[in-house]
Amino acid sequence: MKVIILSASTGGGHMSAANAISEYLSEQNIEAKVVDTLKYISPILNKTITETYEFLAKKSPKLWKFMYNSSNHRAINKIVSSSNSLISRKLMPLLRNFKPDLIISTHPFATEMISKLKSSDKIDAPLICVMTDYAPHRTWVSSGVNAYVVANDSMIEPMQKMGVNPDIIYPFGIPVDEEFFAQKSKKEILSQMDLSPALPTLLIMAGSCGFANMESVYKKLQKSKLDFQIIIITGKNPRLYNNMQNLISGSKPQKHHEFIPKFKIKNINLHNLRIFKNFIKKESEKVTITKPTKIIYFTNEVSKYMAAADIIITKPGGLTISEALACNLPMALFDAIPGQEEENAEFLVSRNMAVKLDSKSENIDAIENLLSDPEKLRDMRFNCENFDKSGSLSNIHNLIKNLVKHN
Repeated sequence: MKVIILSASTGGGHMSAANAISEYLSEQNIEAKVVDTLKYISPILNKTITETYEFLAKKSPKLWKFMYNSSNHRAINKIVSSSNSLISRKLMPLLRNFKPDLIISTHPFATEMISKLKSSDKIDAPLICVMTDYAPHRTWVSSGVNAYVVANDSMIEPMQKMGVNPDIIYPFGIPVDEEFFAQKSKKEILSQMDLSPALPTLLIMAGSCGFANMESVYKKLQKSKLDFQIIIITGKNPRLYNNMQNLISGSKPQKHHEFIPKFKIKNINLHNLRIFKNFIKKESEKVTITKPTKIIYFTNEVSKYMAAADIIITKPGGLTISEALACNLPMALFDAIPGQEEENAEFLVSRNMAVKLDSKSENIDAIENLLSDPEKLRDMRFNCENFDKSGSLSNIHNLIKNLVKHN
C-alpha cells in the first residue's frame, strides 16, 4: 500500500503531524511519503505564504484574527477555495508518479487542492483530512474528504453545522510521535541535567513562531519566592537563544561593551542618548538568577524534557499542546495567536488541563498558584491523563485500511 501525506510549513505543527503519521505507517510496512505541498508547487509561493503568516501572527495579530474569522464564513471561504483550485493541478505530476492508494492532508490548503482534483475526476484515491487544532474552521471542510480525524469529540457538532456528515468524523486526536507516550524516568533525566529531582521543574518552550515575552516571563519567575528550576527550549531561534544566554549569564550585548567605554560628554547627541538610556534600562532590569536554569537551542528530544517537567509554559499551538497532553503535562499558556491558538487555549482551560497567563503584564500568579497547590496540579495532570489519545496513530492506520478496502 502507498500513502502520500500532504502538508505545509506554515507553523510547525502541520509537518510534525505528517511526519508522525509517516513514521508509524512505515513501521507497518506501508510506503508513506510526506510532501510540503506549497514548497512542491512553488518555493516562491511557499516562502511568501509562510513569511506572511509569521509576520501577521507576530506583528499584526488583530489583522490575522480578522482574516481568520472572515475565512470562517462561507462566502469568504469560497474565494480562498477558488484560489486553491487554480494551483491544485500542479500536484498532478506528483500524484501520477507516486500513484497513492490513499491521500492524507494535514493542512487546509492541501485538503482543498485534493478535493478539487477529486471533484474534477482527476483522482479517485480516498482522502483523510487530519485537523491540527482543537476547534474546527471552515477552511478545513471540503466535499472530497472521505474522513476527518479531529482532536476531540466536541468538534463534531460544529462541523456538522458546517455541513459535514458526523459519520465521517473521527475524534482520534492529533497524531504525535509515539515517544511522547513512552514512560520515562523523571529522576534520571533531571539528574543527567544536573538538576534536582526534589524541585518542581518548569519547562518553557518558544514554539515555531516564537515567544514574544519569554525574557519578561523569565525575569518574573526569577523574582518568585518559591523554589523551582527551569528548562528553556528556544528552538531554531538564535537571537532568542543568545538573549536568554546573556540574561542567564549576566553578560551584556556586545554593542554595549563597545559603546560605553567611548561614551564622552562631547559625543552626546539624541541617538547616543537613546542608546545610553536603553543601556541603563537594561541594567536596572537585570535580575539575580535564583532558579537553576538549563537552556537548549534545538532538540529532537522534546519528549524527554516534557517528561522531566511539572508544568510547561508555552504557546497553545496544536502539536505542542498535543505532545504535552501525551506526557500528562499541565500547561500555562502564553502569547496565543488570535484565532486557532485562542480556541486551543479555551478548550484546554475549560477542561482544567491548562491555565492562561496575562500576555500584557506577564503576570505569573497562575504559575505560583499551581506550584503552591499540589492538589490542583495533580487534578490538572489527572485531566491530561484522562484525555487519552495514545491510540491515534493505530486508529488512523485502521481507518486507512478500511477506506482503501472499500474504495
